[in-house]
Amino acid sequence: MTTWFVSRHPGALQWMKQHGPAFDRHVPHLDPAQVQPGDCVIGTLPVDLAAQVCTRGAAYWHLTLALPADARGRELSAQELQALGAALKPFDIRPKYSNPAP
Repeated sequence: MTTWFVSRHPGALQWMKQHGPAFDRHVPHLDPAQVQPGDCVIGTLPVDLAAQVCTRGAAYWHLTLALPADARGRELSAQELQALGAALKPFDIRPKYSNPAP
């Protein structure tokens, strides 16, 4: 079982090292094909990738925070993430339909 941390942001990596659980692998982008049943993936994945992680039998923990509009599009430090209430929350994301309803 591998614990993955997925982020390309230095502040998120620093926050994770200070406040999160230990992880085995840090990658800036995740190839879901590498994830095995029983793995744990932590990050802020797009919903389609999070669903692939979950359907492969891995756990997905999302790094959440209350991000104000003026903080979007810039790098945040670990201290800023902490001030914005960064936390890890588990999600089980799976596709419900193969096509959107008409």
